[in-house]
Amino acid sequence: MPTIHSTACVEEGADLASDVVIGAFAYVGAEVELGSGVEVGVHATLIGRTRIGADCRIFPHACLGGAPQDRSFDGGPTNLEIGARTQIREHVTINVGTERGGRSTRVGDDNFIMNGAHIGHDCLVGNHTTISSFCGIGGHTQIDDFAVLGAYTGLHQHARVGESVMVAAGSKLSLDAPPFTMVAGDRARLVGVNSIGLRRRGFSPKTRGQIKHAFHLIFQSKRRLEDALALVDEEIGAVPEVERLTSFLRESGRGFCRSGAEGVT
Repeated sequence: MPTIHSTACVEEGADLASDVVIGAFAYVGAEVELGSGVEVGVHATLIGRTRIGADCRIFPHACLGGAPQDRSFDGGPTNLEIGARTQIREHVTINVGTERGGRSTRVGDDNFIMNGAHIGHDCLVGNHTTISSFCGIGGHTQIDDFAVLGAYTGLHQHARVGESVMVAAGSKLSLDAPPFTMVAGDRARLVGVNSIGLRRRGFSPKTRGQIKHAFHLIFQSKRRLEDALALVDEEIGAVPEVERLTSFLRESGRGFCRSGAEGVT
């Protein structure tokens, strides 16, 4: 049986795994589903059509599954899905999706979401990301695997952060951040390759070198984008990481961050 503090409120209809732990004064709504090993801290609020995967830990005063902050939302059947082993710290807010945005906000596995962060409606967050304190993640955005957002980052609606991007604290991202980069500033600019992040992911020296060479051709050679991407395809060939980079740039709908005078290192 779940362990539920006597002061907690769990509405009839909530689906709780047998080993869930619910802390004092927490609230769990009727449409909430909690997987095995989930821990819900004191005063946390879980509402809406919210599904939380196994072994997640939800800290005090987090609010998950609230209505989207979207004037067009009329209370339709939308949801929030959070994967396994994600930590959600104090005062984090994550909203359900909207009907026009695909109906779902989705957060993957093994994420670390620090205190006071907000993830808006219809966002797609990958796996192994770090979203630091007081980040503001606008609706309809996408954060890919292994991305790290520094504290107080602001992410504009519909923007995308590529895999293994490091966003400096206080940055404001209105354009897409290409995979494997470091970006910083208001508005954020490309300031380097995220070499430390690539090493931490276990990329080989050869792969890291190929990524850096691709960045040189794309961002430092002063070629037109189409010509630079064609040259990357020709010189580097079928390297999966480089292919993900070039596909990201070709598919970018908002445009993407580019380097300032300091270039890419």
